[in-house]
Amino acid sequence: MLTPLDIENQKFKKTAIGYDSKEVDKFLGKVLMSYERVYKENIELKDKITVLNDGIQYYKTMEKTLQDTLVSAEKSASDVKSAAYKKADAIEREAEIRAKQQLDDARNSLFEMNQQITALQKQYDAVKIEISRIFKAQLEILDRETDHINKLSSFEEAEVAATKQKPEELPLYSLDDGERL
Repeated sequence: MLTPLDIENQKFKKTAIGYDSKEVDKFLGKVLMSYERVYKENIELKDKITVLNDGIQYYKTMEKTLQDTLVSAEKSASDVKSAAYKKADAIEREAEIRAKQQLDDARNSLFEMNQQITALQKQYDAVKIEISRIFKAQLEILDRETDHINKLSSFEEAEVAATKQKPEELPLYSLDDGERL
């Protein structure tokens, strides 16, 4: 490709029947100016293309980075979600184990309480029987005492009657049990 300097430095041989050198120089000057402008525009456009290509490359790099970040974020979200599901499953299993253990503990406590209730009922029944036996024994003692008091009362009445009767008419009583002889 010719540069403006090539056009400017181009020299032609002069011939006898050739073109008017002034007109050729004037035309070449116009061509040179026009070519210089086109050449400069071409350089500027190439520079712009380079800048735009650099910009495109920057945006492509940014797009790649964003895509990588998006893929990484999706993977990270997937990993977090998976970890959350695993943790939730572990918590659920642990809760089920605790609930089962608490249920077993409650059943054991209930069984022990039922055994204690049964033992207490047996103790209650035994104490009730013992108290009943004691009450019966006390009632028997009271009945004997009442009989004894009644016999003493009868003895006193007999004594009072004996003082009114003659000695041969008096009944004889034993002092041990108050029975008549």
